[in-house]
Amino acid sequence: MVLGGIPALAEEDRPVVVELFTSQGCSSCPPADAFLSVLAPRDDVIALGFHVDYWDYIGWKDVFASRHFSERQRAYAKAAGRRSVYTPQMIISGTKDVIGNHPMDVTELIDEHRDRPTRIDLDLTRGPGGVITVDAEALTPFPHPLLIQLIRYLPEAKVEITRGENAGHKLVYSNIVTDWSILAEWDARQPFKADVPIKGDAPVVVLVQQKGPGAIEAAARLR
Repeated sequence: MVLGGIPALAEEDRPVVVELFTSQGCSSCPPADAFLSVLAPRDDVIALGFHVDYWDYIGWKDVFASRHFSERQRAYAKAAGRRSVYTPQMIISGTKDVIGNHPMDVTELIDEHRDRPTRIDLDLTRGPGGVITVDAEALTPFPHPLLIQLIRYLPEAKVEITRGENAGHKLVYSNIVTDWSILAEWDARQPFKADVPIKGDAPVVVLVQQKGPGAIEAAARLR
């Protein structure tokens, strides 16, 4: 489906998306943040750190936090029939969640989701002038429209925490989500194609996800 340009890496044809909901104000989060750093270099995983803002009141304001990321986590909780959210939480492929500092459980879920059949072909191509071309084609019918989402992230940052539960620690964070937006709602009946202007050199991730939010049907990345 890619004509010219630079396609997403072949080994990333079917990556598993791992979303970590974390906070610099949470004393239980550093082990999960460290594990996300282990996952971040893997080509078969797209690891994303969403920093939430609902712990900012306890003494330290997370410098990467966004209320939009908190809203995404709450939407996951609502879709699962839950009334509360927590950190650290990892959500795998939009469907399964586990406490983020339980790496063995996360690894098992990654292995489980890696073997799922491909239902959507998704390609990203980097073109001239900072434009990314997104191509998607459904390989099977979908009864409901899907959301095509664009994510940018900062590969790594070090933060010295001076207040709150993690005061006195200098922590390393990986794949810190800085921007998350919806490109389109797609009925998957016809192939999707869009040219998206991109500023800066931060990595680009595109997700095709069921509403809810629900299962992530396809994901691709350009580092």
